[in-house]
Amino acid sequence: MIQLVNVTKSFGGRTLFEEVTFSLNMGERIGLVGRNGTGKSTLFKVIMGIESYDSGEVKIPKSYKIGTLDQHIHFSHETVLAECMSALGPEFEYETYRAEKLLTGLGFSDEDFVKSPQSFSGGYQIRINLVKTLLTEPNCLLLDEPTNYLDIVSLQWLRSFLRTFQGEVIIITHDRSFMDSVTTHTMGVHRGKLRKIKGPTKKYYEQLEQDEIIYEQTRVNQEKKIKHMMDYVDKYRVSARGASQAQSRLKAIEKMQDMKQLEKIADLDFSFNHVSCPGKQIMKVNDLSFGYDEENLFSGVSFEVDREDRIGIIGKNGKGKSTLLNVLSHELKQRTGEIWEHPSLALGHFGQTNVKRLHAENTIAQEIQEVNTELPITRVKAIAGTMLFTGEDSDKRISVLSGGEKARVMLGKILAKKTNLLFLDEPTNHLDMESIESLGEAINDYEGACLIVTHNEDLLRSCVNKLVIFRKDGAEFFEGTYDEFLEKIGWEEDVKPIKEKPAPIKVEPVKKEEPKVSGNKYKEEEIMAQIETLEKYQSVLEEKIQNASAAGDTDAITSAGHELELVNAKIDELLELL
Repeated sequence: MIQLVNVTKSFGGRTLFEEVTFSLNMGERIGLVGRNGTGKSTLFKVIMGIESYDSGEVKIPKSYKIGTLDQHIHFSHETVLAECMSALGPEFEYETYRAEKLLTGLGFSDEDFVKSPQSFSGGYQIRINLVKTLLTEPNCLLLDEPTNYLDIVSLQWLRSFLRTFQGEVIIITHDRSFMDSVTTHTMGVHRGKLRKIKGPTKKYYEQLEQDEIIYEQTRVNQEKKIKHMMDYVDKYRVSARGASQAQSRLKAIEKMQDMKQLEKIADLDFSFNHVSCPGKQIMKVNDLSFGYDEENLFSGVSFEVDREDRIGIIGKNGKGKSTLLNVLSHELKQRTGEIWEHPSLALGHFGQTNVKRLHAENTIAQEIQEVNTELPITRVKAIAGTMLFTGEDSDKRISVLSGGEKARVMLGKILAKKTNLLFLDEPTNHLDMESIESLGEAINDYEGACLIVTHNEDLLRSCVNKLVIFRKDGAEFFEGTYDEFLEKIGWEEDVKPIKEKPAPIKVEPVKKEEPKVSGNKYKEEEIMAQIETLEKYQSVLEEKIQNASAAGDTDAITSAGHELELVNAKIDELLELL
């Protein structure tokens, strides 16, 4: 379906990938992996034709339609539903159920359908763009970090959707568990090359590691061989007896492939700075509530935080997960309830909105040192280095950094600060898979407690031992791991199943034959009996629609509404016969 042949792409004097070749075949769903900055998103742009390439060929059939997740926001309609339906032609104006089904799966309520798309947060606006893409029913989906904008419940829905998608998919995501659950193949950009294998990310990385081990062994053996051959050349170059063989060895060396030693790829190196806290319990939350205006965002939240707890905070967006951390850190004031803290509590809080509090004119080093002035500048620069700001990069001003770089500065500040309790709000959003793995190891090594808001199931599985779960009816505390939660409770009530378009209901036309009765009259009693039966079914369908509306089940409303229209039409037809 899509084929790249010997494609090379350079950017800013640096070669991102060189002479890469691959094919996306029918029915394949490929997970595209690689370190941040290796060119994954650029590869998407090359495929879409919005980024030029230096050499090679990109082959895509003319009738092959590619759908992408547009991260640029531009809305031109007054309601969410109208904006989504604008992706389709006017001939589909009455098929709103298609958009409603997708919107519901991605966390929009019936009330949201008639709201302005401009009134939603950036994450929900990206979801609207995703719905518009899915509505066009493309042959292929190119999805660049779609999980960044979804909560853990919407992820379950998207997972089901992609598994049943009748087309090809290439997806970039830092969520390894999600990728493995939806893909058939893994493809990686590594050291300027592209490799595609059948199977999950684990198989890809194992093969990559094995290949690099073999490469290094081959390189070392070649070095030894060249040294041995050069020793012979030096010894017999001027000898009449060995000059010919020495010359042959020189020619053999020239033909050998130049095998350079592989450069070590830098990893984010997390190591949190722990300060001890006596006692078992570090925080206790009792009957906590918070809200805006007259509405409660959450209420009745109660749990305890022991000294080495790892508590995951999960659930739908907009339910108060990040707000809970802001209340617990006293950035917001609770409405009711109590928060008890150990007198020796030392908190480190990483939040998405905290990035806005960085001082634009500070350098990276100055910003990190600000949280712990006792640190010598050598240690500060070492921490900056662990966040991949090496050498003079630590002297860059905050104002010139990207969003991902600012997030790394925030993490660096937490590494510098002495803490015994960490609040981490979506810490994986700007990290690649390798960095997320390093973060998980650091959390497990940390001697203090940690509360983590995340939709990343790998991090949840590797770290947490307790959960605070935000659901339809509020927040509940779960004593156990994420897998235990899935086994005992799960998300079934929160996730709308993927359903096909309602099948049209076959209603046999009413025969306009006259019953064979005396007087050549219609048998009114028989027609009235049919109408009475249909009216009873009409009441059943109306009740079904009311119940589905209360439950927010858009698919059930659409299906029952379609059937009700047909029943009403048949009643009208029978009435004409009277």
